[in-house]
Amino acid sequence: MNSYNQLFDNNKKWVEQTKKRSPEFFDNLAAGQSPQFLWIGCSDSRVPANEITGTFPGDIFVHRNIANMVIHTDISMLSVLDYAVNVLNVKHIIVCGHYGCGGVNAAMGHKQVGLIDNWLRHIKDVYRLHKDELNAIEDTSKRGDRLVELNVQEQVYGLTKTSIVQNAWANGKSLQVHGIVYSVKDGVLTDLGLTIENNEDIEDVYRMETAVI
Repeated sequence: MNSYNQLFDNNKKWVEQTKKRSPEFFDNLAAGQSPQFLWIGCSDSRVPANEITGTFPGDIFVHRNIANMVIHTDISMLSVLDYAVNVLNVKHIIVCGHYGCGGVNAAMGHKQVGLIDNWLRHIKDVYRLHKDELNAIEDTSKRGDRLVELNVQEQVYGLTKTSIVQNAWANGKSLQVHGIVYSVKDGVLTDLGLTIENNEDIEDVYRMETAVI
């Protein structure tokens, strides 16, 4: 119970410090949110979106799951994506992976973990797509880091395959999808140089006839 109660003690201190620093902070926050970013990140407790980007509550709309996956049957992720794009009108969608990701490392192995095995198979699909490159990396740690990057890449591509993102572009919305990676070891965010901002960057087989509204 001590660790649980500590959360409330910490909260009281945070509220007091925040009010001292910015007396109108909570009034402004209660008035509504208008974030410019949707962050799709890993559930790992070491990767808090606001802290590592130096932003405040209200700046980033966040969805997190194991290994920052974009799975087209995940109604939770799709609901967040739809709300962020069509209600909040975010300008940027960021997929953020992190080196040393437990989900990615587990997907590289063959040991059964439990229910999560069904989720990890999507990461195994990423490995299969890039197996020649990955199998050529002898160092397992470096191979895992590269799979983290490739997984982010494939999730960015996955976002562009959704009708939500494609319709946004077809209807003239300014929306960019980015892939970045965070290093737990030194706290540094790295842009993978992967930004997609229109339907022209999507492979033809994935382009849908979009509904103009």
